[in-house]
Formats: sequence, structure tokens, C-alpha cells
Amino acid sequence: MVATIKDPMDDSVDNGSNAGEGSSDEENLSDGFETVNRSGKVGAHGDEEPDFEDPEGFVDDVNDEELMPDLLQKQPKESDGMDSVVVVDGIPSVSAERLDKLKGVVRKIYGKVGTVVNEHYPVKDTGETKGYCFLEFPNHQDAVEAVKTTNNYKLDKQHTFVVSLFSDFEKYENIPVEWEPSVEEPFQDQGSRKSHLLEVDACDQYALVYKGGEEVAVHLNSVRGTGDAKELQERSRWTETYVKWSPLGSYLSTCHAMGIALWGGEDFRKMARFSHPGVQFFDFSPCENYLVTFSPNAQSSRQLDEPNDIIIWETRTGIKKRSFNADMHGAPHWPIFKWSQNDQYFARMTKDGALSVYETPSFGLMEKKSIKVAGMRDFSWSPSNNTLAYWVAEDKDVPARVVLMEIPSRNEIRVKNLFNVANCKMHWQKGGDYLCVKVDRYSKLRKEKEESKYAGLYCNFEIFHMREKQIPVDSVEIKENVHAFAWEPIGSKFAIIHGEMQSLNVSFYEVKTGQTPTLKKKYERKTANMLFWSPQGQFIVLAGLRNMNGVLECIDTADFTSMNSGEHFMCTDVEWDATGRYFMTAVSWWGHKVDNAYWLWSFQGKILKRNQLDRFCQLLWRPRPPTLLEPKAIKEIKKTLKKYSVEFDVVDREQGSKKSKELLTKRRNCYDEYLEYRKLKEEEFKEQKEQRIALRNGIETDDNDDSDNTDLAEEVVEFLVSEEIVNLE
Repeated sequence: MVATIKDPMDDSVDNGSNAGEGSSDEENLSDGFETVNRSGKVGAHGDEEPDFEDPEGFVDDVNDEELMPDLLQKQPKESDGMDSVVVVDGIPSVSAERLDKLKGVVRKIYGKVGTVVNEHYPVKDTGETKGYCFLEFPNHQDAVEAVKTTNNYKLDKQHTFVVSLFSDFEKYENIPVEWEPSVEEPFQDQGSRKSHLLEVDACDQYALVYKGGEEVAVHLNSVRGTGDAKELQERSRWTETYVKWSPLGSYLSTCHAMGIALWGGEDFRKMARFSHPGVQFFDFSPCENYLVTFSPNAQSSRQLDEPNDIIIWETRTGIKKRSFNADMHGAPHWPIFKWSQNDQYFARMTKDGALSVYETPSFGLMEKKSIKVAGMRDFSWSPSNNTLAYWVAEDKDVPARVVLMEIPSRNEIRVKNLFNVANCKMHWQKGGDYLCVKVDRYSKLRKEKEESKYAGLYCNFEIFHMREKQIPVDSVEIKENVHAFAWEPIGSKFAIIHGEMQSLNVSFYEVKTGQTPTLKKKYERKTANMLFWSPQGQFIVLAGLRNMNGVLECIDTADFTSMNSGEHFMCTDVEWDATGRYFMTAVSWWGHKVDNAYWLWSFQGKILKRNQLDRFCQLLWRPRPPTLLEPKAIKEIKKTLKKYSVEFDVVDREQGSKKSKELLTKRRNCYDEYLEYRKLKEEEFKEQKEQRIALRNGIETDDNDDSDNTDLAEEVVEFLVSEEIVNLE
């Protein structure tokens, strides 16, 4: 059955079943269809369509950029087209038989920059290519990035790429004869990323997340930490999960369902935005040049046919540099990629134990091949140079070993064989002077199916002296379970917590050039399971977190004196500020749902203030960049510290007197306010005198306290009270 729609403007009458009462079902069905009149309006059953036009004078307060920023980024631009084509000169000239192989090589190189939409290889009459090609990208931005990344790219010893935009040829051909000065673009001030370092009293900032993550604030700590902190910024729903400072303190990063945002400057304006839906983890490179984001449930991009789980971005420009699949890294925990100290290299371990080292800014695999070592379990970068340390598990009769390798030469500068190894963990000293490898050894090994069972476990610490010739290695043996290890950030001492849970000991060792590590101090029966060194060294906090009820003890390792001890019940976090003057203890809402607060302590263990916040979650001190002073200058300052301390004492006294003056002024203002208020009430009291007399039957009682008043007499009424004793028996 086919339903027909009759034009209401047609006066003609159909013959047959469509006329009269005896019409077919088709006429009844047509009643339910919409009819279109000649004016273009649609109506159902004769009703006119409602008008969806905005009323006259309506102003929309939401612009297109806020409503659909992702779609606007993808809309075609005037620069798309010829500006998206690059010319690659310097490629090999090959025959038609080898052309497909050449195309595959070129696609692989430029696939790291973006998707090649189209390609063209001009050929000679003989069928050979002319040594250059044309590549088209989806947009102008990818083409510009291709020029920046691959220009002067060395394919082999005989071929080096020379890459230009196709539109540049027309620009260079049409250079005007007469010189015209360039037009200056208006300067857009984004604020100083280091403005926090200009604080007069060198007070540090810290970020707070509270109300279950709904509120985020940035505070400035007070002088000496005793006063109220100054609130610099507070915003609702600034982040959806947590916040993180960049390693040098330039940015405050917030995590959202659609990506990561960076904030900076004095007013914490938005510096950059990185779109990565479903992102859960992110991290910066040590020099803040790059940002790595990880979305475990991300889907591969259908348009570009590339992985989308892990993305590396350039922090300053927000440009996507490269992406990876999550199932390729094989790393057991975050971070997936580990960076060298100068951002020049980053590496990851694959499932088969190969170590893939990538270099920047090309983001290609170093020397186009991975470092394949069977049985590799973990690796780590030196914090001072491009040296890799990795360890390999034992295999049958082949012992385990720790290897130090230089990058990019791949020279093995030191190898240490180890026997009866169950596991290893590497700890670099902050300055890169020493490497400590914690080796868990076993006395007996029993294999069950594919698993290994170890018995009689004990621990060895292998100390590599990185600054000495041939890198000598010393060993420290601990015949007990080791619960924590930590290097002194600035210095040569390290601390260990070892023993059984009922009786934990804390030992301090010192490493010196040309000497084996020496035991400096051993504390027995300490309630501590975590070690927190001051960023400046010397001072350490022994903390008993979680099931140890937040017991704290502050120790000066210069002479190993216990400066103070305290307790923050149910404490979950301990954080030092960048200068080592204060540390914070906190009970996070993420760990406990009650007593959420953070306390501020001096480095000597003295409690300065307690802050209770509704559903407090996180506190992070803002990092400071490394000092620009040479070690020699720092030593000179320490020698002449008494000279500077006299100047600082004068400033402290001035600030103290200033605070006293402010306190006196505040008290005087309060007293003046009280006098003014009293004067106002006395005037009201006088105005209400007649009303009081009327209420008291014409008797004036305002002067009742006057001793000379004889109109009033005092009457004493006495009552006789009788006593009666009743025997209940």
C-alpha cells in the first residue's frame, strides 16, 4: 500500500476511489502526514510550525568558541590546500621497481609528524624518480611541523632532506623590489611563569584541593609560617581529579575528562590546553619541555589511524609530537616513559625486554633500533648526565647483572655481576654522584610451575661511586627485611629502615670518596615506616604513617640529635617545602573520611599551625628551579653566613616591631569602635527615659544606685520555718 499526498492548492478532483465517502485507506492515512504548502511552512493536521527564531534584540552570551571548540579547530581554513603541501628534496633517485620501497620509507618518516593524505614522485623519461617528491598533509599546521622536524634529516650518508612548503616557492618568486618594514604584531602578555620567585620574603606557595575535589586554592605561606596564609587564587571545580605542579614550578596542571590544562602567571591564567579524552595520568619531562598524557581507555583515531593511548606534547606550543599504544610499553607502573635529565632522550621497556630509547626533537627511535637485552627487568636514568642503568635477571647458570650504559654511544661503562638475586631496585642520589642498587638475595630457590619461590631472603646495597675512576662498587649487607631507603638530597648519607614490624631499626650510613660506606648512627625500636629528607639535606623526618598512627620524629643528621617528636593521628602524607624550612603533614579525604586537616611544622619539628578543611584531599608545595649559583659561591655564602645573619636579624626585629605596631593599632581601633558604640547606646538610653518612667507608674529609677536617695526604703521579710521529723518505720 502506498500513501499519496495531495497538494492542498490543487483544485482538481481525482477520478475513482480517491473521491467521495467511499475513498480507500490511502486517504485516511494521508491525514496523518504533514502537508507542505507553497510558502514552505510545514504543518500537521493544518497546524502551523512554531517559530524558533530568536526574539528581536536577543544577545547570546555563549560564543561558538566556548560552545564547540573542538569542531572549530577542524573547520577548513584559508591556509588549507596548497599550504598543506611540502616539497622534500634530497631523496634517493630510484627506478620504478624500487619506488614502492622508497615510498614506504618516506611514509614511515613523515607518519610520525602527521598523516600523509597524498603523495607525488616526479619521474624522468627513463622511469627513475627525480630525487624529490610532494607530500600533502591534512592541514597547514602538520605541514609546518613536517618542515621543522625533517628539514636537514639525514637519511643516510649520501642523502639529506631539504624540506620546504610548496607555498614558499611562490612567496620567494614574488619578493618585492622595494623593501617594506615588517608589521609588528601586538604583544600579548601571558604573565611571568617565574613571578613566584620575586616574592620579597621568599615565602613559598602551595596548592590545596578540598571539599572532595570541588574547590582548589593556591595559598602563599606567611613569614615564619606562624601567621595566616594569604589566598592568591580560589576556584570552584578547577580540576576534576587532582592537581600537579610542573618540576620547575612554572605551571599548575589540572586534570579533566577531556584533557589537561596548564595555568601560570601571577593570576594563574590558562597557558595551554591538551585535548586527550579520558586522561587519568600525566607527567612532565624534567625541563618542562614536554608533557606525557595517558588515557587507559582511549580509542585509536579513526581519521589518522594512529594510537591514542599515550601522547607526548610540546608544553610551550601545545603541539602533539607523538603517540603510542599502551599495550606496547610493558611497564608495570606509571610513569611509562622515563626521561633523561636534559629532555634529550626518553625511554621505555617493551614486553620482550627490549629498551627503546627515543630522541628529541625528532621523536624517532635512536639509531632506528632498540637495545635488546634478554631478561632486562628495569632501568633508570642518571639525574646528572645521559647514563642509563639497567639490571638483568639471572638465567640458569648466567648470573644477574647491573649495567651502566652511556647514551647515545651505547658503551657499557660498568658491569656488576650479582648472584642469588630475587629482585633489584635502583636509587640515584639527587646529584648523580652515587647509585645504590638494593639487591634482594635468597638462600634457597624452589620453582613451582612457572613461579619461583624464594626462602631465606636478605638484602645487599651495592653503592656505585659514579665520580671516581672506573666506578668502584662497595657493598653494605643487611641481614633483615628492609622497609624503606632514601638518599640525602644534598650530601652523601643514606637512611634505611630495617627489621621486623614489631621492632624496626633506622640506620644512617655515609659514603666518602675512596672509602666504603660507614655506619654513622643506628636507632633501635623506632616507630617509623617512611623516611622524608629535607630538600636541602641534613634534616630528616622519621614518620610512622597509616597503621602507626602518624608518629613523627625530626632528626638533625649533623650530630644525630633528636630535635623534636610529635604525632598527627591517622596522617597519610608528609610534604617538605622547596627550601627545607617547613614540612606539612596531612590527613587526606582520599585516605580517611574523618579528621581531614593539614598541619604545618618547622624543620625542627615544632608545630606552627593546624588547619581543618572540609573534605581536605591534597596539598602540594610549589617547586623552585635549581639555583644558578656555582658550588664555590654556595660554599662562600655558608662561610660568611654570620655576616648575612646579622642583616637578617635586623629585618626580623623590624618585622617584629611592625607586627607589634599593627597589633597596637588594631587594639586602638577596637577600643575606639567600642567607645563610639557606647556613646550611641547612651543617647538611645536618654531618649527612652520618658517611656521607662511611664512604664514604672511615674517613678524614676535611673538613679537607684545613688546612696543619698532617701525616697526608697529597704524592707526585710522574715519567714518562720518549722522542722518536723517523721519516722518511716
